[in-house]
Amino acid sequence: DPQKDADRLVQENGEAGQPAWLILQASCTHLGCVPTFVEGSQFGGWFCPCHGSDYDTSGRIRRGPAPKNLAPAPYLFTGPTAIRIG
Repeated sequence: DPQKDADRLVQENGEAGQPAWLILQASCTHLGCVPTFVEGSQFGGWFCPCHGSDYDTSGRIRRGPAPKNLAPAPYLFTGPTAIRIG
C-alpha cells in the first residue's frame, strides 16, 4: 500500500500530526503478532517473525501475507515535551 507518510500523520483530535513523528500500533495486520524492528533489514523497518511479513520504517507492508499497513496509533501532544499514546 503506497500510502504517503503525510496521510498517516493524524492526532487523536483530528489535527495533523508532527511531521517528524509517525507513531504506529505494533500489531501485524495478518494475525495480530508483534513485529520487531530489524536494523539493516531489506526494507529497513519492522519484521513479523511468525509469518514473515516485512514492513518499511513507515509501517507500509512490503512483503509477506499481511494485507494492510501497520495502523497509526492515536496520540495527542499534551505539551511541548509530552505525548499521550492510545
